[in-house]
Amino acid sequence: MAIERADFIEGMAKGLAVLESFDTERQRLNAKLAAQRAGITRAAARRHLLTLTHLGYLETDGSYFWLAPKVLRFCGSYLASARLPRVLQPTLNRLAAQTQQSFSGVVLDGDEVVIVAQSGGHGAPVRVLAYGLHLGARLPAHATSTGRVLLASLDAAAFKAWCAGRTLPRLTPHTVTQMAAFRKVVAQARRDDYCLSSEEHELDVHALAVPLRNMQGRTVAALNLVASPRHVTADRLRRESLPLLMATARELRGLL
Repeated sequence: MAIERADFIEGMAKGLAVLESFDTERQRLNAKLAAQRAGITRAAARRHLLTLTHLGYLETDGSYFWLAPKVLRFCGSYLASARLPRVLQPTLNRLAAQTQQSFSGVVLDGDEVVIVAQSGGHGAPVRVLAYGLHLGARLPAHATSTGRVLLASLDAAAFKAWCAGRTLPRLTPHTVTQMAAFRKVVAQARRDDYCLSSEEHELDVHALAVPLRNMQGRTVAALNLVASPRHVTADRLRRESLPLLMATARELRGLL
């Protein structure tokens, strides 16, 4: 959403950029590192770090800073009030109880996907839960089945803009990193209306995803299943799990 320059609060934008600088790769930052990651001066980064610490969103040892539990207020409020997680959660729980697999509801946010709903085991352990697949987790879109089906839903201009000047990091030996090959993978996901990614984000993990559309036909999220190659082959996932995911997507359409 574009706004008038007079309505833009630059200080707020910089403070949020500093908060977003913390991730699983960099859990602790000093002023220099925060400045580099947020794209601001070291002095500005220091002021924002100190202010966020004063407000309770960060903790510090005097040199390095890290996220405090108070930041969970943001995601907690979203999960409690946003419609999408509330709509998806009962269905994900039902699927997990039925199959003893792990299911997620995922949305696209820039170059990442975000898990906004996550199934529970309901007394029966799920067969596999990939590293990092927890509620609120952010994963690279290019290496995930959900990212690919969500990118496949973009129009040609938006997808071209997403790809422009982008590098695709290698996360495993199987990750597609060449842009030409990646475009073909996304095109295939668009034709198939699903995507199966095998060990591209994490070794020993298959990930199968289908788009979730509303009644207007707009893709609003992706439904994801993860499984281990030790327990099920890719062909078996397509044969047995894909029909279940597609049927679930049709059921959810009227609720989205």
